[in-house]
Amino acid sequence: MAAYGGAAMSMSSGAPPPPPSAVKQVKLERESELRIEVANDTSLRLRLLNGTAEIFGTELPPEQWLTFPPRLKFAVFTWYGATIEMDGPTETDYTADETPMVSYVNVHAVLEGRRNRAKASSNSNASESFQGPRVIVVGPTDSGKSTLARMLVSWAAKQGWKPTFVDLDIGQGSITIPGSIAATPIELPIDPVEGIPLEMPLVYFYGHTTPSQNVELYKALVKELAQILERQFTGNAESRAAGMVINTMGWIEGVGYELILQAIETFSADVVLVLGQEKLFSMLRDMLRSKPNVDVVKLQKSGGVVSRSSKVRQRTRSYRIREYFYGISNDLSPHSNSANFSDLSVYRIGGGPQAPRSALPIGADPVANPLRVTAVNIDRDLLHVVLAISYAQESDEIVSSNVAGFIYVTDVDIQRRKITYLTPTAGELPSKNLLMGTLTWLET
Repeated sequence: MAAYGGAAMSMSSGAPPPPPSAVKQVKLERESELRIEVANDTSLRLRLLNGTAEIFGTELPPEQWLTFPPRLKFAVFTWYGATIEMDGPTETDYTADETPMVSYVNVHAVLEGRRNRAKASSNSNASESFQGPRVIVVGPTDSGKSTLARMLVSWAAKQGWKPTFVDLDIGQGSITIPGSIAATPIELPIDPVEGIPLEMPLVYFYGHTTPSQNVELYKALVKELAQILERQFTGNAESRAAGMVINTMGWIEGVGYELILQAIETFSADVVLVLGQEKLFSMLRDMLRSKPNVDVVKLQKSGGVVSRSSKVRQRTRSYRIREYFYGISNDLSPHSNSANFSDLSVYRIGGGPQAPRSALPIGADPVANPLRVTAVNIDRDLLHVVLAISYAQESDEIVSSNVAGFIYVTDVDIQRRKITYLTPTAGELPSKNLLMGTLTWLET
């Protein structure tokens, strides 16, 4: 994934300070935060002038200007008081002294105790070996799930652990582009500008932004990811003790609720953090009451969490795909490549009858096989489609194979039988087998 994982801008440092007249200074009292939405078309520079502060669990370096790209929303929190300087326009910025951070850090403290117990048991000859915490964060859309997950892994990394961050939210994508589920070890607190590093992610391509497109495929990929992580944990006591934090989708009713239960079961989660909804907390507590080793904890969502319309969420997905190819601040130079139709094989998963009607019991209708792999003709329908590069060597391995990265189809020349595509880095594709879903992007 490193070769095709894309990259993001490094925190800018060492830049000369702006003229004093351009700077806005904000003094934060203890246990308060500055909530910021960067303007739509201009970046924002920010630095910590004095005191201590953090963004989503990662401490800000003192007196170092950081550059945040347009449209980013974040909060600068201080435990003991701080002065922040900003240079640049914002859509909004305001201070808040009512936050749920104390309850969040209390959860971290409990998880820290479980990690230490797991580490101690693996270092001793005790007959019982404990595993580190496996935390799953659930709640409705726009309740702050990904932010809380990010804080928990950053706080753990600050203590020297390497927790595994698992992202099951195909709608937004915290680790890589939307339409994927992924996991990656977090070795350092997550950079407030760059986000999660892409050196070592394990990524499976679902290809759609809602599970309702193919529920069985979503379940199969979640199970595949969980089995790989389980094998890694079995052979690595350090990772096992550090545990995992799992971010989930905002679909919490009907099939969405079933998928939450499946994820809890599949990943053997023992801590369920419920954000922002009493009903979901009550349902999960009652459902999991028979599992004494699973703790269901209700947490308040932050007042800084803003509900987004479907149009805004769609725009955010588009930005995430663009970041993959161009970097957070257009600091990458993606490469345009072309290939003959015959050099590539494109597949999709799902569809097609499971068996001919003659082979079924009398009166039964053939049903589509949600895990069937079908070859796709290369034609103009691939224009503006995002394709995953599968590690599978054969088509029957595609469902169970993770992906190396993604390409974006910019042109399909039927006459010359050539396809032109964009990649974030130069070089040959790691595989000729490509995977298609319904994920599209119009480059702007």
